[in-house]
Amino acid sequence: MNARRASLVLGLAGAASGALLALVAWAPAAWLAGALASATDQRLLLADARGTVWNGSAVPVLTGGVGSRDASALPGRLQWRLGWQGSGLTVTAQHACCINGELRLLLRPGFGRLRIELPPTPGGQPVGQWPAAWLVGLGTPWNTLQPSGSLQLSSSGLVLESVQGRWRVDGRADLALNAFASRLSTLDVLGSYTLALTGTPLGAGGGDGTATLQLATTSGALLLQGQGQWVASKLRFNGEASAAPGSETVLNNLLNIIGRRQGARSVISIG
Repeated sequence: MNARRASLVLGLAGAASGALLALVAWAPAAWLAGALASATDQRLLLADARGTVWNGSAVPVLTGGVGSRDASALPGRLQWRLGWQGSGLTVTAQHACCINGELRLLLRPGFGRLRIELPPTPGGQPVGQWPAAWLVGLGTPWNTLQPSGSLQLSSSGLVLESVQGRWRVDGRADLALNAFASRLSTLDVLGSYTLALTGTPLGAGGGDGTATLQLATTSGALLLQGQGQWVASKLRFNGEASAAPGSETVLNNLLNIIGRRQGARSVISIG
């Protein structure tokens, strides 16, 4: 009788373990979409998610958050694969419209923390490029600006680490906004710009993970510059916009909208 009971317990335990493994292995992609939506306050969605958490596809959508009517989707479907690498998870993503080849991320979860690693891009090549019009989905002020142009991301290696809800940054990433234009201006192109994110080294003897932001103009009639800091998930940024000589009249209305007007300048302040 005892042997039968032991066999029954072992059989039930085996069945439960098998069911749990099957559930994990075939967890629907919608679970990952839900987790991402929750983590981004509904601002980044994986719409029409298909497949599993480990191998799936979806349409990336930007929104203005909970209750917002603004939404903008990228063309085509984003495909991803998840796998194990030591104590971490590797994420491999492909998107014909916007990612150059494959985008690889390493996720290292821990108790009360999450570490996200973006390896250096080979030969300094950009990770990918996205249409600036996608930003319209975020709502104000992008839905007013109606931007066009392209966003291009490159990195020499970047680490984002969340410890009890406080984000720290190590490494560098550069975002280029090329051939930027807006419906609020009659100019075909307002200019091209770079935004550099630079963090301090993490770990023993390193920095506190504070990141600095540097905005600069590479070309164009609309001149943008500024700097800021990302400290404990809070962004503080101060910058200004002005018109290149000869473009003051055509950019006057846009400068009034961008920030707080001070003479020929428009002051931009965040945080």
